[in-house]
Amino acid sequence: MSPRRRWPLGFPEERWLLVASWQESSAISMSKYKLIMLRHGEGAWNKENRFCSWVDQKLNSEGMEEARNCGKQLRALNFEFDLVFTSVLNRSIHTAWLILEELGQEWVPVESSWRLNERHYGALIGLNREKMALNHGEEQVRLWRRSYGVTPPPIDESHPYYHEIYSDRRYKMCDVPFDQLPRSESLKDVLERLLPFWNDRIAPEVLSGKTILISAHGNSSRALLKHLEGISDEDIINITLPTGVPILLELDENLRAIGPHQFLGDQEAIQAAIKKVEDQGKVKQAKK
Repeated sequence: MSPRRRWPLGFPEERWLLVASWQESSAISMSKYKLIMLRHGEGAWNKENRFCSWVDQKLNSEGMEEARNCGKQLRALNFEFDLVFTSVLNRSIHTAWLILEELGQEWVPVESSWRLNERHYGALIGLNREKMALNHGEEQVRLWRRSYGVTPPPIDESHPYYHEIYSDRRYKMCDVPFDQLPRSESLKDVLERLLPFWNDRIAPEVLSGKTILISAHGNSSRALLKHLEGISDEDIINITLPTGVPILLELDENLRAIGPHQFLGDQEAIQAAIKKVEDQGKVKQAKK
């Protein structure tokens, strides 16, 4: 982040606002490409405050409504997409379908890859975040959920969802050997498995001038934002994404963000949704 300019004493406020506005307009004019991404709409396990990860939970009614509202928001802003990328998880794909339906752009090609999947939470999959905070402390849960380098304990064959995940046909069709698929991931691991797909598939399409929508997950989206915005390993813990809210990134000719990401929509409602996500890993006051 560039240092804040110090204006001379007595510099008129209206002139400061005028220059600030000009600087903002200049930054926007440097934007060569626009990218829209989002975390999928809400699913049942989001509502139940459980680690969902690679379990193929579907959207609930609220999540479907979030996806439709996202489509309406993008339609009001006149977005026309050329290509959509999703993970191989239903909630990501269904969100994209509902957005395209609202836009009247159902014909737009959709490409799915496991590399955009949610972070693999290992042995934490299926567990309730608040109960984990009670047992392990809020800070430990925050590190598991939001830090860059901390990896949860790995899943093993005794886990109740192990066979549901690893017997699924979609994971036998990946571009890596089956035995190399993760059993647990840090956000750093997510970025490392996502980057080849970004570099080889998505980035060339953006550079060709296509308007791209990425319908992904909280952590795969956070990992990509970290890469494109240059967010530090320490600061990424403070980035929280609500479900079903479109995120605009404006990129330069090198596909680096020219400013921070922007949430599109009712900003007051978006901030309330962000707080709701942040509070999922906390013990409710009445239970302390």
